[in-house]
Amino acid sequence: MAEALFQARDLYLTLPDLTRKPLFGAAPRIEILKGLSFALPEGAITGIVGESGSGKTSLGRTLVRLLKPDRGSIVFAGRDIARLDDEAMRPLRRDLQIIFQDPFSSLNPRKTVGAIIASPLLLHNVARDGSEARKLAHEALAQVGLPESFAGRYPHELSGGQRQRVGIARAVALKPRFILADEIVSGLDVSSQAQILDLLMDLRRRMSFTMAFISHDLSVVRRLCDRVIVMRKGEIVEDAATAAIFEKPQHAYTRLLRDSIPLPEVSDGWLKES
Repeated sequence: MAEALFQARDLYLTLPDLTRKPLFGAAPRIEILKGLSFALPEGAITGIVGESGSGKTSLGRTLVRLLKPDRGSIVFAGRDIARLDDEAMRPLRRDLQIIFQDPFSSLNPRKTVGAIIASPLLLHNVARDGSEARKLAHEALAQVGLPESFAGRYPHELSGGQRQRVGIARAVALKPRFILADEIVSGLDVSSQAQILDLLMDLRRRMSFTMAFISHDLSVVRRLCDRVIVMRKGEIVEDAATAAIFEKPQHAYTRLLRDSIPLPEVSDGWLKES
């Protein structure tokens, strides 16, 4: 296995249970992540899978420190970031990028596509001025297969697949070391899903970033990912190379997920000429 970019040890996370919040006082906390230990190899795409409520999205957001763990360590590029405050995390944000599930809600509807991509470049001092930021934004659009003319459009003028490409462009424009992709193809049709997966594989080859790809769809994970972490009820039940997960899963829950992948039912004579 390649050297780990992320190394998590005994990671615990609790969050307020707002469904049980009393009229006065704090909401009780519910345990989300339960002592997770794992590594994300540098340069690899690691799938994080599990049913709804398994904790996979919370794990991803804890890795990039949108959520602060209760205890445990998160070593990123040799530095434990688990306890860093917002000020200390700020210099690391460029290297920890996120592509969100819903590109429409994650793209500012009042900004053009060009401004959406250019703003982080200026924020993180990747571009010296607006002119350079626009140039780099156009290059990012080209990297994700969108013409330069899209820089002047607004998110509502784009299809779902095009909006997701803009979200990817915004992330890769910063040349991050790590990208968290959270269910980014779940809302797309099959054709658009395939195109986005091909794009991610091509970008990874060209840019050598590390990615955690969160999904409930094992057929997507099988195509894209080098490794798979299987989660259930806040715990990791299996962590192995993708081929091993699908060919010889060790845990009954993993076998259940694998066996639930829908397959087409083909009649015996569907290829025969009538």
